[in-house]
Amino acid sequence: MCEPACIKYTAGSNFTCSDTVTAKAVAERTYKAAVGLFAMLCNKYGLDPLADGVVISHREGHSRGIASNHGDPEHLWAQLGTGYTMDSFRKAVKAAMGSASSGTDGYTKIMGDATATAEQMKAYLKAKNPGVAQSVLDMVPLYLSEGKAEGVRGDIAFAQSCLETGNFTFFGSAVTLSQNNFCGMGVTSNGMKGNSFGTPQLSIRAQVQHLKAYASTDALKNACIDPRFKYVTRGCAEYAEWLGQKENPAGKGWAAGAGYGEKILSILKGILGMTGGESKPAEVWYRVRKSWADASSQKGAFKSLDNAKKCADENPGHSVFDESGKAVYTRAAFKPYLVRVSIPDLNIREAPGTDKPKTGKYTGIGNFTIVEEADGEGASRWGLLKSYQEKRNGWISLDHASRI
Repeated sequence: MCEPACIKYTAGSNFTCSDTVTAKAVAERTYKAAVGLFAMLCNKYGLDPLADGVVISHREGHSRGIASNHGDPEHLWAQLGTGYTMDSFRKAVKAAMGSASSGTDGYTKIMGDATATAEQMKAYLKAKNPGVAQSVLDMVPLYLSEGKAEGVRGDIAFAQSCLETGNFTFFGSAVTLSQNNFCGMGVTSNGMKGNSFGTPQLSIRAQVQHLKAYASTDALKNACIDPRFKYVTRGCAEYAEWLGQKENPAGKGWAAGAGYGEKILSILKGILGMTGGESKPAEVWYRVRKSWADASSQKGAFKSLDNAKKCADENPGHSVFDESGKAVYTRAAFKPYLVRVSIPDLNIREAPGTDKPKTGKYTGIGNFTIVEEADGEGASRWGLLKSYQEKRNGWISLDHASRI
């Protein structure tokens, strides 16, 4: 990871910086490049970046006694105030390893065209808040027009406002209707009043710009009126699901509360189910995770329940969850069994598939215990040998073994 040219070391890992803005931009660029490189390598060699010792920094290597005494790259991130950590880096690598491992299939991009109409948004609001002020209903179309101007889904912005304001009742909210602040802008801790805007349109424009800051690195089309735009790490939350800091692979996001993004999407689902105030069936996704709360463990999201079950079967410890977070399928516990290998040169591979590296070892002729099965190239099914169970790096083709 290249270091900015504008830093000068003073002693050890301490340095001075002549251009912090440029230095942060360089750090962000190299961070993202490194995430992509490590994701490619982990995919290529079947590695889990969240497993112990798979991805470590120079500093962590020194603490393990396998590297010289340097602080890279944590010293750079910390002194520039980027907020990056090795834990966030490893999570970002996991998320970048493609839809099969990051689970971004079925996730909702913030950038794009709105799906809901102004009529659906108004109908939803009147159903949830029958006493909603007419002035609020009149401003609903602004979410779509301001969103379109910046390429942001205005219906997501509206759903977020419904969450932040209690469907514009402002019950329990830190902001009030008179502030023209419909997204909690500037409420960074309990007791803070937050920002105020001169008109509803300016408030919605600032909210849309703030969402764009999280979802994209593209320049704003309108003049920036978002007072907190400069504090966002651009492009760190491409998906609505990543607006919550706990679910964001880089540990960044709009809000610290658990499940923030999914709460917004739950409201959006309700909006999209409105037609003249009546509900219609909405699209359903099934997500495969270790637990509903552990979004980072997601292996995929599927419209087909059968496909979701198959994914869960291929990933021990994972279950299928519906959109309410209810587990609808859990794979039965795998029971180890014995196989007989009758050829002396059956290759043992580091991962299931003939496209995966060989360990350089053979089973030989004999009986072996299989503790896990998986699909992979070159065989109808692969089996994990018991002696390789801890690191899961010893697989054989079951086409060349007979079950005893």
